[in-house]
Formats: sequence, C-alpha cells, structure tokens
Amino acid sequence: MSAAAPRLVALAEKILSGPLPVRVRAWDHSEAGPPDAPVLVIRHRRALRRILWRPGELGLARAWVAGELDVEGDLYRALDLLAELIWERPDDVPRRGALALARDPAVRQAVRELAKLAGPALPPPPPREENRSRGGLRHSLLRDRKAISHHYDVGNEFYELVLGPSMVYSCAYWEEGASPGFAGEGPTLEDAQRAKLDLICRKLALREGQRLLDVGGGWGSLVLHAAREYGVRAVAVTLSREQAAYARKRVAEEGLTDRVEIRVQDYREVADGPYDAISSVGMAEHVGEARYAEYAADLYGLLAPGGRLLNHQIARRPLADEEAYEVDRFIDAYVFPDGELAPVGRTVALLEEAGFEVRDVEAIREHYGLTLRAWVANLEADFARAARLTTPGRARVWRLYMAASALAFERNRIGVNQVLAVRTPSGGGAGLPLRPRVWSESVSG
Repeated sequence: MSAAAPRLVALAEKILSGPLPVRVRAWDHSEAGPPDAPVLVIRHRRALRRILWRPGELGLARAWVAGELDVEGDLYRALDLLAELIWERPDDVPRRGALALARDPAVRQAVRELAKLAGPALPPPPPREENRSRGGLRHSLLRDRKAISHHYDVGNEFYELVLGPSMVYSCAYWEEGASPGFAGEGPTLEDAQRAKLDLICRKLALREGQRLLDVGGGWGSLVLHAAREYGVRAVAVTLSREQAAYARKRVAEEGLTDRVEIRVQDYREVADGPYDAISSVGMAEHVGEARYAEYAADLYGLLAPGGRLLNHQIARRPLADEEAYEVDRFIDAYVFPDGELAPVGRTVALLEEAGFEVRDVEAIREHYGLTLRAWVANLEADFARAARLTTPGRARVWRLYMAASALAFERNRIGVNQVLAVRTPSGGGAGLPLRPRVWSESVSG
C-alpha cells in the first residue's frame, strides 16, 4: 500500500481546490506537504472518519480531543494557516457527510477515495468530554446550572494552573504596548488582571459602605478587590459550587466575611436589592438572546436610582442576515454549552430598552488576545499536570479553545466590550464626570 500522507495531501488539495498550507504526518509515519510549515499529525485513521462524518470544525475538534489529531510546531501558526478551512468556511454540512456537498465529479471521487483511506467502520462515538446531557428548556434555571457546571466544575486546581494567582477568568487590562512577559520580563498576567479589577471598580465609582452585586462572581476576585480596596459590602453570585467554595475560603483567609458574601444563586433569584452598583464580567454570554431582555430588566430592577452597571461581554461581528447566526459547534459541545454571542449594538439596545442610560462603551479586543496567550502559556508550561487534574481530553479542549480564541480576537472575528450603564434618576443627573474616561474623578452627590 502506498504511503498515506502524500495521498491525503493530494486528496485534500483536490477537495479544497487549493494547496494545503500545513505539512501532514500520517499514522504510517509518512509525511508530505510544505517542509517549513507546522505539522498536522494524524495519529489514527479514525480522525478521517470523524472529519468525513462531521466536516468542518466539529469533526476536527473531536479528533483533536480524542488525541487522534495533533499539531507539531507552533500551534498559533498552524491555526492561523488553517483559519480559512476551519472558521471561515460555513459549517453547514448535512449529517450524511461530505458527499452531499461535492457536486464536482472529481471532488466526489476524491471524497470517495478519502473514505476508503479512512476505513469502512462507522464514525466512533464523540470523546466523553463532549456535553450531551441537556435536559430542560434552553436557559431554564436547571439547564443553565448544568451548563455552568460543565464548564466551571472541572477542578479549582486546574483553573489555578491556567489562570494563575489572580484566579480571574476574563479579559485582563494590559499596559499600552504590552507583550505578556512569559519569561520574567514585562507586565505579568497578575498585573494586568489587577488593573482590570481596579478599572471596573473605578468605572462603578465605588465608595466605602456601598453595596455591590457581582453577577457570575467566579472565584471571588472582583468582590475581594472591591471590599479590600474600596470598602464596599459585596455579594457575588455563581452557579458553580466549586467556585463558591473556593471564593468563600479566600474571603475567610482575608478576614472579609463581614463585608463579602458568596452565594450559589442564579441572578434571576436575587431579591435583596437595591444595590449601588452591579458588575457582570464574562457572564452575559451565558444568558442567551431569548433571555437577554429579562437579564437587563432584572439588573435594572436591582439597582438603586443613580446606580451603575458595568457589563463586560464578548461580542461577535454582526451578520447581514442575523437569523443565519449559529452557535459555534465546538464551543457549544466542549466549552460553553448554550453560550451565545451578540453584536455589541444589540447589547446596548437591549440595555437601553430595559431603562438604562448607556454612558460608555470601551472595546478591549486586543487585550483578550494577550490574556488568552498568557493562559495558553500557563497550560503548556505544565500540560501533563493539567491532564492529571482533569482528563487528557479536557486539557486538550482548553488548549485548542484558548489558542483559537486568541486568534479570533486578534483577527477581529470577535471582540469584547465594557459597557457602563446608569439607572438615571428621574431628575436626569447621572452623576458621571463631564470628561469621559476620567474614572478617578469623584461622583457628585
């Protein structure tokens, strides 16, 4: 039998109508493709069956998670070279496989030959890290708890390894011209996360004695910073029991139990307003389009007149046909079940419809690329331990997801924005400084 790699490359290039930008190493150790390119390692022909039955991102992801597909060399460069094949091609292939799309007889023949190379067996079951237990209505209280547990209840030690001492799982705020210092030079991830926490507190104009609600409070980093540095009384709500246990331990260790409360609670169940300020950082992506108006109205109702909301949220680019939007299949199956992204304009409109006055929108897209690269560096520095703390498949999911997301932010396919909104009193005085972005100025009244 002839070597597999040259056949794979020739067939792929015929199907794609262009050169394959990476080198290929097949399960028989044969290689083909550009000599200086990253190497796509196909360890088992099962990977081909997954891709043929689920062409596009999901099939590739399943092969990656199962360890049947890997990259040797620079992962970012490999993903960048493959971007047009993975992200920028419509992932709308019917269940019956690639033959359904191949109209060119030559392409159909190439797909048949690829199927023969993959072997006659049916596609293997998805790796077990894939989320497949989704009982209940989408974005119901029960289903949202399950989705959050899938993502966050994978072990606090794993997140300590990836996130570092700050334990902040959202975009950091880097200095101008910064490049993360992964070798002891330049600003650290912890510096940038501390700067982000303080930026939020200053935008919210927190003062001693005020009440702060942090929706989706994670491991408690923001409420700890706000209570320690600004003297507020803070409540953080999360649906993750592991996060809550970790956050409560931190609160006790810092002696802040009289000022900080950590609850396992859905934001829809919070009923002890009014609060002077609300932060929602990296949580609104879990809300969903159908529930967003409810989310905005609930937060508006929990704020005192004059209170501020800081909504920190990932956004996608708008589509010409918004009804054509589909949730990313890999992210939905392996990372954030039921997560949805919306254009920033839609988010602003829904906040305004709820009664908020939107006063500032700050786009910090480039900051997320830097943050994700720092997380990937943490993961890669101790990957074997990360795999032991969860599973090898879960560690591989996080490496692929974070590296691909870093490129998505850098290529402007997605962004992240901090939206500052106010429940403006009936008299119209919002209490903000006249000069925008001068967050250190005192609030009138």
